[in-house]
Amino acid sequence: MDIGYIRVSSVDQNTARQLDGVKLDQTFTDKVSGSTVDRPELAQMLRSVRSGDTLHVHSIDRLARSLSDLLALVKDLTAKGVAVKFHKENLLFAGEADPMQELMLSLLGSVAQFERSMIRERQREGIAKAKEAGKYKGRTKAADDAAIRSAVESGLSYRKAAEHLGVSLSTVQRAMAK
Repeated sequence: MDIGYIRVSSVDQNTARQLDGVKLDQTFTDKVSGSTVDRPELAQMLRSVRSGDTLHVHSIDRLARSLSDLLALVKDLTAKGVAVKFHKENLLFAGEADPMQELMLSLLGSVAQFERSMIRERQREGIAKAKEAGKYKGRTKAADDAAIRSAVESGLSYRKAAEHLGVSLSTVQRAMAK
């Protein structure tokens, strides 16, 4: 099977340009940052692919922004007998040792990781400038500490309170520790 994996960093970004014109049997699309491999569609795709499949990805940075994550994903997929094709870079990994392609993957993966670091640095600089100007207050809380304490005191477990309020378990734990 020809499987497509598409990723954009946010829900308002368009996925149309990725793998446009590539005939695919199945497509998995994530709309989250590539800074982590904890992505729902990536996990589903990894569970779904089988030996003999080809995974099509628009470019290396769409699969991972971390060199170690990228190398591990490609290694794990090819070990399962899945070929990995990066269209923009015109690289195909099918399990055979190819030192030149491995070098290119490492170099381009390093560039993707560097690019992610630069994005984060610019973001930090922008936030610092906005704070100095009094224009940045941080994001608004999904639930305030009082609402969290109230939910727990009404008998909900920490986990249930987190689900009910749409926050993480660690947010509930921090609010209760105060």
